[in-house]
Formats: sequence, structure tokens, C-alpha cells
Amino acid sequence: MKIQRIHHVAYRCKDAKQTVEFYRDLLDMDFLLAIAENEVPSTKAPDPYMHVFLDAGQGNVLAFFELPNSPDMDRDQNTPAWVQHIAFEVASMDELLAAKQRLENAGLKVLGPTEHTIFKSIYFFDPNGHRIELAANTAKPGMLEELKRVAPAMLDEWAQTKKAPKHAAWLHGEGEFPGGQQ
Repeated sequence: MKIQRIHHVAYRCKDAKQTVEFYRDLLDMDFLLAIAENEVPSTKAPDPYMHVFLDAGQGNVLAFFELPNSPDMDRDQNTPAWVQHIAFEVASMDELLAAKQRLENAGLKVLGPTEHTIFKSIYFFDPNGHRIELAANTAKPGMLEELKRVAPAMLDEWAQTKKAPKHAAWLHGEGEFPGGQQ
């Protein structure tokens, strides 16, 4: 088996209409389709839902479920809020900065741009409390290849020590990128 791509990623939402409007109006995603049923197809449980699908670009689909008969949604209280997020790529730094301005003009609190050496990103929350990241790639030639090269050794070291390996310390400003100047 070879996975072709992600068919869709689904999250829960508080209000399907508000969620579609947010992603459509602020992130320019097309509203693709909605599926609503009174019974869950896989379990046959009598649980009405609205399932909405948005075009996140290049065949990527972001979906949400509104579940009116379930307890109010919450986040995993044992995981820091910054960990669980979805990141979308934008074409350039200019586009990232324009998106930040657009989001702030709409009243959202936006963090960043944050420097990650291989990309810069901004962070904000959607109306459901999901953390969203917009990222613009800034990697210099060879950086991604070097990160891929050292990834297995980093993972092995992490598995043993649970401390950040130094194989790519240049990524965080410690030393120089081995392929040339940062």
C-alpha cells in the first residue's frame, strides 16, 4: 500500500456556519460540501451531525463536525495549547504579513511572525479554539536535505535521552548551517 495523500482532516466545531464563514472569509478557503445525517454511518448511533468540508489548497481538505447532542467541546487539558495545531503554507513572506494584518483587522490576536530558520509563521485561534499556524518557507538551499539526513540519528538519540539532540543546532541559532551561511 502507498498512501496517495490525506483525503481530509476532521476536527470538531462549535458552530458549522460560523466555522465555514471564518475559513472562507479570513483564509480564502472554498466551502466544498456539507453532509448532515441523524445517524452515524459507521456506528449507527442516533446522533445528528453536520459535517462541512473546505478546500485547503492543492487537494487538501479540512473538515469539521458540529455535534449538537454531545457535551460542549473542550481541548486536551494534558497537552499545552501550542502543541495541537494545524499549519497551512502560504506562498511568501509578503502573503504571510498580509494575512496577519487581515486577521488582526478582523479582531484576532495574532502571534508572530516567529522565526524557525526554515520557515516563518504566525499563530492564532479559530472560533472553536483550534490553534492555526500560517507558514512561509524561508529555507536556504540544502537545509531541508540536511535535516532529513540527520533525522534518524536525532530520533534515536531522543528515544534514549528525551533531551534535544544537537545534530541541527544551527536551526536554533547555535553554530552555522553546515551547507553554508544561514
